[in-house]
Amino acid sequence: MRPVLIGDAQAAALALLPLPDRARDAALERMFTRAAAADRYRKRLGRVHPAWGDGTLAAAARAEGGGELAEPVLCDAGYLDALLRVLGRLAARQGIAPPALPL
Repeated sequence: MRPVLIGDAQAAALALLPLPDRARDAALERMFTRAAAADRYRKRLGRVHPAWGDGTLAAAARAEGGGELAEPVLCDAGYLDALLRVLGRLAARQGIAPPALPL
């Protein structure tokens, strides 16, 4: 997978937003898996994957859906949940434990 920028995280969160809570983790895992596969495809064949894009998380997120949504404000509970899931998954890939959040 190509390096992840903040726009990639936002696109992935937008793709998760319309999904029910129980489906979000599986969809996020699909996006990461497809972005990695698309990047390998791009490197091997010199062109973007026809369904999953150029190997970025944003391209995989657009393939998952939700790309037509306007980005909500961060105080939107559903969007915040989706964005935290994406950031948590990124942190886990780097071996970073997410901080404990005060309630």
